[in-house]
Amino acid sequence: NQLAVLGALLLLFLTAYCLHSMGRIWMAESGVVYFWVADAWSDQNSQHLSDPYSFSHLLHGVLFFGLLYGLRNRFSFSWRLNIALFIEALWELLENSSLVINRYRDAGALGYSGDTVLNSMGDLLACALGFLLASVLGLKKSIVLFIAVEMIMLYSIRDSLILNCIMLIHPIEAIKQWQSVMTSF
Repeated sequence: NQLAVLGALLLLFLTAYCLHSMGRIWMAESGVVYFWVADAWSDQNSQHLSDPYSFSHLLHGVLFFGLLYGLRNRFSFSWRLNIALFIEALWELLENSSLVINRYRDAGALGYSGDTVLNSMGDLLACALGFLLASVLGLKKSIVLFIAVEMIMLYSIRDSLILNCIMLIHPIEAIKQWQSVMTSF
């Protein structure tokens, strides 16, 4: 168990190092650090510890718990959590590559410049929280949580994990138009 904790800490350190090596800045250029930024459409989104998209990363953890549940006889809970964090770390590296940043811009996130290292660390923690929540809630309640979070995100920021995936893989103009209404508030 101590080895799993050390593994998780090493993973966080290596992810932060890789992100910074890719040109990601440590924190918002202003030097101010906020725990939460509520405006998903501001230039402060993805620059601080958490934002509305942190809920998508929480859902990653819920999904990873379900996907890794079949390995429960081979790997302890701690190691399955580390596997989930490893997958999430790979996503953070990919998400902050020029390829994906430009893809998000093409899909309508015009001012998106990627995450700060701090925000990526917050995303990893949100994923871990989602994994832990799913382990406590069980399958049915985790499904309810997933649907509820998706609906709240759709209502509050006109985006969600599922919509984000759709727009990343194959942007749909009608969704882009619907989301653009949010920027006019």
